[in-house]
Amino acid sequence: MFGKRYAASMINRSVENAQDRRRFLRAAGVTGLGVVGAGALSGLAGPAASAVTSRPAAVKTAEAEGVSDGAVLNFALNLEYLEAEFYLHAVTGKGLADSSTTGTGTRGGVTGGRAVKFKTKAAKQYAQEIAGDEKAHVEFLRSALGSAAVSRPAIDLQASFTAAAQAAGLVKRGQSFDAFACEENFLLAAYLFEDVGVTAYKGAAPLISNKTYLEAAAGILAVEAYHAANIRTALYQHTGGLLGLGLLGRDLREASVKLSNARDSLDGTTDLDQGVVDKNGRANIVPTDANGIAFSRSPGQVLNIVYLTPKAATSGGFFPKGVNGEVNTSAANG
Repeated sequence: MFGKRYAASMINRSVENAQDRRRFLRAAGVTGLGVVGAGALSGLAGPAASAVTSRPAAVKTAEAEGVSDGAVLNFALNLEYLEAEFYLHAVTGKGLADSSTTGTGTRGGVTGGRAVKFKTKAAKQYAQEIAGDEKAHVEFLRSALGSAAVSRPAIDLQASFTAAAQAAGLVKRGQSFDAFACEENFLLAAYLFEDVGVTAYKGAAPLISNKTYLEAAAGILAVEAYHAANIRTALYQHTGGLLGLGLLGRDLREASVKLSNARDSLDGTTDLDQGVVDKNGRANIVPTDANGIAFSRSPGQVLNIVYLTPKAATSGGFFPKGVNGEVNTSAANG
């Protein structure tokens, strides 16, 4: 399909070393590129690989010049760790196996999280399917990145949700928000993650030069979009309230708009985020611009949301000690 020289140059543009290149091709299911051959792959560990490994492990945003595709995928892996831990705890009461959380950088534990007592079959099955997908994303990215994969950073699934709910006005100061207390709380927490995941992968696409990496990221983006649509639909159709928050009888659609506004307050001055209903109360399952195109967030803006700050920071919110890898600084939107 591709000539040897073209395939070799495509793979060589971004990867950490020859072993990781071979591992990524296997994980991505493109071992059929027999024209490349073992000899061609082993010869790709020249200047490009050394350029990657020679970069200092300094604080960086992905928009900075010279950040490798591997660094961008490691940024995505941090987010997949967060989503996988959230959904796995919700459906099984426990998170990722220890063997799936090791790597470079400081490995952290998970605070909070427990099995949700779902009251509808549909919501439970949505959660189970998404949990399986997010776990698979972690395994795929870890396999693709090989020895360059970052370990799971410290994750907070307790105080972070309370801070987000307070910022959105879902609960008052002094009140807590337990994302695992009931189905309604779970759906809102999932909504907080899923919309961010879609915009994160779309925003990262222009930063990826290797077409094999880009195709894999596009595949994950499509899955995250399916997830987001499921959760947004469930919220739109749900008429229940939030357990113990004094919001019984109030539509979860209104809560989604509040969370949307809170995200917008963190990631810059442009009002792009959208709740599951528009200003006229009509269904808004697919948030798009006037051209019907989903919007993007830069990695820095994504970190604004998961760190729960509009300022430049290297930790906070769902990642109390920051994410692992080169791309770890939120944007200065304050």
